[in-house]
Amino acid sequence: MTEQLTLTANKSQSNNLLRRDVRFLGTILGEVLVHQGGNELLDIVEKIRETSKSLRAEFLPELFDDFKSMIGNLEPEIRHQVIRAFAIYFQLVNIAEQNHRIRRKRDYERSAGEEIQPGSIEKSVQELKEQGFTAEDVHSILGELSLELVMTAHPTEAMRRAILDIHKRISEYVMQLDNPTLTFREREQLRHSLLNEVITLWQTDELRDRKPTVLDEVRNGMYFFHETLFHVLPDVYQELERCLNKYYPGERWHIPTYLRFGSWIGGDRDGNPSVTADITWDTLLMQRKLAVREYQRILFDLMGSLSFSTSIVTVSEELIASIKQDKINVPLKKMEIWHNEKEPYRIKLAYMMAKVNNVLEDTKKGTKEQYASAAELIVDLNIIDRSLRHHFADYVADTYIQKMIRQVELFGFHTATLDIRQHSQEHENAMTEILAKMNITPDYKSLAEEEKIELLEALMNDPRPITSRYLDYSESTRECLNVYQTIYRAQQEYGRQCITSYLISMTQGASDMLEVMVLAKEAGLFRKEVDGTIVCSIQSVPLFETIDDLHAAPEIMRRLLKLPVYRQSVAAMNHLQEIMLGYSDSNKDGGVVTANYELRVSMNELTKVANEFDIKLKFFHGRGGALGRGGMPLNRSILAQPPGTVGGGIKITEQGEVLSSRYSLKGIAYRSLEQATSALLTSAMYRRSGKEEKFNEQWEEIITQISEVSLEKYQDLIFRDPDFFAFFKESTPLPEIGELNIGSRPSKRKNSDRFEDLRAIPWVFAWTQSRSLLPAWYAAGSGLQSFYQDKEENMQVLQAMYREFPFFRSLIDTLQMAIAKADLVIAKEYARMTDNDEARQRILGLITQEYELTSSLILNITGQKEILDNVPVIQESIRLRNPYVDPLSYMQVQLLTELRQMREQNGDDAELLREVLLTINGIAAGLRNTG
Repeated sequence: MTEQLTLTANKSQSNNLLRRDVRFLGTILGEVLVHQGGNELLDIVEKIRETSKSLRAEFLPELFDDFKSMIGNLEPEIRHQVIRAFAIYFQLVNIAEQNHRIRRKRDYERSAGEEIQPGSIEKSVQELKEQGFTAEDVHSILGELSLELVMTAHPTEAMRRAILDIHKRISEYVMQLDNPTLTFREREQLRHSLLNEVITLWQTDELRDRKPTVLDEVRNGMYFFHETLFHVLPDVYQELERCLNKYYPGERWHIPTYLRFGSWIGGDRDGNPSVTADITWDTLLMQRKLAVREYQRILFDLMGSLSFSTSIVTVSEELIASIKQDKINVPLKKMEIWHNEKEPYRIKLAYMMAKVNNVLEDTKKGTKEQYASAAELIVDLNIIDRSLRHHFADYVADTYIQKMIRQVELFGFHTATLDIRQHSQEHENAMTEILAKMNITPDYKSLAEEEKIELLEALMNDPRPITSRYLDYSESTRECLNVYQTIYRAQQEYGRQCITSYLISMTQGASDMLEVMVLAKEAGLFRKEVDGTIVCSIQSVPLFETIDDLHAAPEIMRRLLKLPVYRQSVAAMNHLQEIMLGYSDSNKDGGVVTANYELRVSMNELTKVANEFDIKLKFFHGRGGALGRGGMPLNRSILAQPPGTVGGGIKITEQGEVLSSRYSLKGIAYRSLEQATSALLTSAMYRRSGKEEKFNEQWEEIITQISEVSLEKYQDLIFRDPDFFAFFKESTPLPEIGELNIGSRPSKRKNSDRFEDLRAIPWVFAWTQSRSLLPAWYAAGSGLQSFYQDKEENMQVLQAMYREFPFFRSLIDTLQMAIAKADLVIAKEYARMTDNDEARQRILGLITQEYELTSSLILNITGQKEILDNVPVIQESIRLRNPYVDPLSYMQVQLLTELRQMREQNGDDAELLREVLLTINGIAAGLRNTG
């Protein structure tokens, strides 16, 4: 009891520290406002803020009119500064909240005594031990775990790299506020440093002056490897080994590589003509340079640490022999040689540094002056490790050498595995041209699906090529072939792990996947030997995106796996087939309820197909950051997988603002990856102990009915209401989002105004900006009501499903998060921008009715008094943020109205557009969501 009171008291004190940090940063921002714009600016900002808070506390029509009038009457120059003041305030609050997450973890560990933090690696290992899992069981579980997190360049990060750098420095200063040993002078210096940074933030342009190039996006992605992941990821492995040694003493543990990062950036060419084969090669080179620089730095630091002298210790003969060999193979410049012959580790490290440096030197390729592979670097590190243990420097070996070995195992000389993605239509177009030129078939594109499959199967079995360097191909076909040649070259130079998956957008038939394999054969990535064996180093990965695609997926995979040659190609990839599932397009196509349901059904059916052919599936989940695109915490994403569908491992995309929110600070990155590891272990434990979700036929029928009704309701509005798309474009900042330079990829798949060609990211981004978050909840209420029908006995069933059916609970909790963030009062202000009064009233009526129905049913199902009572921390965060987001929303409506009226008369105003874009950034920061 005393311990619990202590924890409660500490939690309260911890929350007080968060409020302290927010107030402290708010005060500094206030000083900057006065310094930059005088007391008048601060007074205006404070008056708007206070009025907004009052309206949230009690909505009074007169006060609301005054509030809108106050905002509407701001002079452009003052308005511009007010927008930036609120936007920067949110940036500072986000920094404080991120730091507070790190503080909470440390406070828990400091005050909990023997109690272990939920969601930690130690908690999961402790539960394995308590559940009776033996060391042999755990070794088996570790061998099955696989999680790959894939960075993408999806344009949802609204912040520039320069801003993120300032945020990092502010974060480091704020963290120092907790240091109780700071003197008064040091605290004043800290305050002065923060003031400098906030002024710098105020005077730094939040908006990019141009769209980033693909290589800019690659650099942005590499930033997180350099800043956090190279250091944090090995620490997660180290913690798992520590816990295993604690609970299973006497056992030797070396964790297999179960958690790693990949990337799409520089490889995703779907709808992005800027991603060429040359760009992909440049990406691989940039990734290699990053890995080499990291190893250079680590080896340099090791030279400073490993000062052991043979005057005192006896190193291994193996180490001495390796140094002698290095002296023969690796010439060093005079300044590179370590001249103290009694410090053999430093001598060895000098040669290792030279061999790492030479990895980037083309002139040294194929010589012993460089490491031919990351495995060779590990060999040298193991020699040092064994020698250190030889003279009982075990702690040094564990602290320094084992960590670097883990880094090399994880990042190699390629940093991250790069996925290639292209639209299926591009392969079909190339195949049509190639086969016509070789006189194999005049019009491949016009063949029926079965005819295509038969032809492609024959071509895979035929060792003869179907392309020739002496033939002229169109630019698009030549580029298509160049991609495969680049993959082959990369695998030869960087190792097979640098690229292993070729993803196919809009996979709608088995032929889409076979085309990729036939084209891969032309570059030497796939071949059938004379004895019938298959050599394959790349895999076709289908991406099933729409509801129709998800329905067709099981039969497509069954048709493919019936082909002996394709089945053999899967066997060559360790009997593992990767399949990607798109959360964004399925949600845009069918709504949140149906998308989640159909994804679950598809995974279960695909797993059955895999079992028929005795292969394993690795599901690649294309989750976005926003709720309307499958966004949720990483550990919940793992635990939300249907039972029996994770045997081959999991891949998950990490996109846009998710990257900076999870991986810009080491403490946050560590906690996120720790929770992911804990979720993997927990999921494996449930599978083996039989505690995983049990099939309940009644519940399956109910959720099927809910999904069907929800789909009908959703598509009635989105697809079948002739006025809806115009309402959407006019009542959200959709057109203006395209002018925010946050990604190299176009916002539409084609140059058209059709809803079908609009990408899911701007679809969700626009609804988030208008505060309705419609894609994240619309039609859920109608689906739930179709079963409930105001019958108490039916509600009791739904309540039981929420308690005991993990899929349903996750769905309801996702819905209530979206409902909590939505604000229909403000959404109605955006709707005033639409021209068609009748359509506006009708569509708003449908949205409002559905919102109220969904909210009511969620409260009834969960037994809560208010939405998000089950997550009070987030509930409070949303409640505190809303009054500060509201002014930006009202200003955005005003600015959009003015800008659009001007453009209708063929005018324009760069400053007005700039203010619109600043409100977009500010609202994104305030809601902590973009697309």
